[in-house]
Amino acid sequence: MNDVKIWLPSMALLFASCSAPRTVTRQGNAAPTPAATSDYQPKSPPATFSGRVVSVEDGDTIIVLDDSNRAFKIRLAGIDAPEDGQAFGNRSKENLADEVFGKEVTIEWAKRDRYRRIVGKVLLDGRDVCLEQVRGGMAWHYKYYQAEQTPEDRGLYADAEDGARTARRGLWVDANPVPPWEFRRGR
Repeated sequence: MNDVKIWLPSMALLFASCSAPRTVTRQGNAAPTPAATSDYQPKSPPATFSGRVVSVEDGDTIIVLDDSNRAFKIRLAGIDAPEDGQAFGNRSKENLADEVFGKEVTIEWAKRDRYRRIVGKVLLDGRDVCLEQVRGGMAWHYKYYQAEQTPEDRGLYADAEDGARTARRGLWVDANPVPPWEFRRGR
């Protein structure tokens, strides 16, 4: 009987500690840890993937939602568009939004930039959206990174910029438009 008196309370204590509900509390306004958020840093998609454009941040950055509902920020390769607050910044963004917002695009990419954005060529029905931004005078051919382009793309983008400049399309209506890389330096 004495064994039961010792055994029974011990078992009850063991059972209670194993089955007690666990509560997790956060202190103050502490932000969730990366492990607590499933979409914090999605895995990299394949080198070529498709998705729907759900946001246009500016004339050279979009957000694409893939078929698994993972969001990826895409920096359009080979171009640099005017910044917010810069001449033609809003027009460039609007032009890109008119072209791709809500549409299914294909992204071809091989690197991320220092902000962890995917840097890629954006294709809509087989057309190079990056090239169209340059052709329409809504962005510069970003020659600083031209070595990352194929020789064919390098030539197409350079010719598109020359054509837009000659025709005075988009940002080229200004006699001396300020390139975004210089505008950012002056901030």
